[in-house]
Order: sequence, then structure tokens, then C-alpha cells
Amino acid sequence: MTAVLRRTPLYDQHVAAGAKLVPFAGWDMPVQYEGVRQEHHAVRTGAGVFDVSHMGQIVTRGPGALSALQHMTTNDVSKIQVGGAQYGLILRPDGGVFDDIFTYRLGEEDYLTVTNAANHPTDFTWFGHHAQTGAGELDLELVDAAEDYAMLAVQGPKARGIVAGLADIELPKRFHVATGNVAGVSALICGTGYTGEDGVELLVAPADAPAVWDALLAAGVTPVGLGARDTLRLEACYHLYGNDMDAGRNAIEAGLGWAVKEATGHIGSEATAQFRAESTAEVLVPFSLTETGIPRGGNPVVGGGVVTSGTFSPTLEKGVGLAYVPRDRSAVGTEFTVDVRGKDRAAIVEARPLYQSPDLA
Repeated sequence: MTAVLRRTPLYDQHVAAGAKLVPFAGWDMPVQYEGVRQEHHAVRTGAGVFDVSHMGQIVTRGPGALSALQHMTTNDVSKIQVGGAQYGLILRPDGGVFDDIFTYRLGEEDYLTVTNAANHPTDFTWFGHHAQTGAGELDLELVDAAEDYAMLAVQGPKARGIVAGLADIELPKRFHVATGNVAGVSALICGTGYTGEDGVELLVAPADAPAVWDALLAAGVTPVGLGARDTLRLEACYHLYGNDMDAGRNAIEAGLGWAVKEATGHIGSEATAQFRAESTAEVLVPFSLTETGIPRGGNPVVGGGVVTSGTFSPTLEKGVGLAYVPRDRSAVGTEFTVDVRGKDRAAIVEARPLYQSPDLA
């Protein structure tokens, strides 16, 4: 029996905008509207809006919230000031990556964690199971808030200016969060994104999402689907859970050791410390093809390794991707070969990121 796909509060807006809808993480999501290349360039040169309402949210609040999050997540949550944001991971005890997350500190004892869509149910169960473990009995409240929010990402060099024109507060800086009104709607305005461009992510009540979407399009923002979201994040070398990392990969080989602070004693800290000390056989690197071709996830790297994400870069106009390669072949400038559908294609390890927005340089 075919599973029934969930729909975000913006489903009717997607249909009206001519979206091509596809199944994604159990949701009926827009993969493109006008076209991936056009939408990609709209974000790089102007402003685009993505419906990311499929993402999950977990509220952790109370006197024990900080201790719980320090135990369950990898970064040093104590460093987040009120109104701040932080990227981190959830690890298994063996160091495997359970999910990657963003945590926002909304108040002294009030945190909101955004999870990946497919992982959200297991993440919330994990939080509930491990919140007390290792820290004694903690005074805290855990809330599955996924049904409380719709989420719109507005990204691009013109994104902040457009949203500022619809907002009643000064927009928060990057990696900060504030509460204000956008298009007359109460919103959490977050200075984060997944495209390598400046912009904001807006968390609003589901019933309010269509009004915000309509106001953004009326102000000149381009609707953008999952296809361009993938090409944009790959140019910026942002990981995609399930492709570039998963429970079978650890944070060190995935190049995410910077987001792991073992000194906090979080779940998986001992394993990560060992991986960091002993190094790993493979490491994730960005690359580009030096001849015609489009790499895809699952393509073998000749001599060892595998492509985890690959695409044609509309900005760089060549095939690019991320791949695990042997550590001794991971230096920038190292040449290797990718088996693309049975044909060997020459590639080279590139510096990270593949594309740098002038606004974020």
C-alpha cells in the first residue's frame, strides 16, 4: 500500500505557482517551479523563498534544559547567548551521526532545536530517552513542536532587504534569532540558511504561512524548489543528512569535527575523541570534474571511496560534488577518477566552499 504523503500549509500556493511536486521524506514537496537553473540563479542574484515546513522542531525548556542539551548534542550549547543560534549534531554512542541540527536560544531556559524531516520522530524519541541520562533528574520540559510551525527560508543577496521591508523590527544578524512581525504575522526570524547566501528563515504558525508566502512573492521573491536547494547547498559544501553523513559515518571523517566539543561529555564524545586522535581512513572532500559529466551520489571513486552528493553546478558550470576518499588522497589539488555510469571522469579535490557568496566572504 502506498503511504499517504503529508502536505505543508503551503501546498495550495505551490500548485498555484506551477510547482512540480514529488515525494520527499514522507511529504509532497515542490522540486521545481520554473526550473532548477532559473531558481538557482534567482537565489544567487536576487532572492528566493523555500518551503521547508517539513522540518521538525523540538522545544527544550526549564532549569535542566542546558544540561540536557549539553548531554544530547555535540556543540557547546552554553556558548549560545539568548537570541543566538548554533549548528550541532546528535551522535550515537559509537560516534555515528544520528542527525544534524540547529539550536536557537529563545530565552534563558528556552531552546528550540530544528531537526531534519525524516529524522524528526526518532530525534524526539531520542531526546525523551536521553534527556535525563547522565545528568541525574533534571527539571525540564520537552515538547514536539513540529505541528506548531511552518518554516520559510528566504535567501539571496536581496533577501534581507525584502524581508526588512515587510518586518516591524530590525532583522537579526547571522546566527541570531528574534521575534517580530513579517507581513503582519508573528514570526521567529532566524539569521540562518542552507544556500551559501545571506538571508533569513521564518518560523510562523501554519495558518499564517500562506499570507507570508504571498507577501514575499508580491515583493519580488522567487519561489524555489528542492532541486535548486540541492545545487545551492552543494556549491556551499553544506552536508545533506542521509547522503554525506549518517549513522555509519562519524563527525571527523565527515569534516564536522568543528561542531563537536568532546569536553562537554555529550553522547558519542569518547568515540569522537578517539577518531580525532587516531584519524580516519576516509574523509569527505568537495570536488569538481575536470571534464564533461555530472557526478551523482553512489558513483564509485576509482581506487577507493564514493561520491555522496553530486550535481551540475549552475554557477560554476561544471560537475561538482562531495565524496569520501582515502585520507592520503584528500589534499586540495589531488586528482582522482569517478566512475560516472560506467565511464571514468577525471576529478580534482577542491577547497571548501566551492562557491563563496560576496555577502558572506
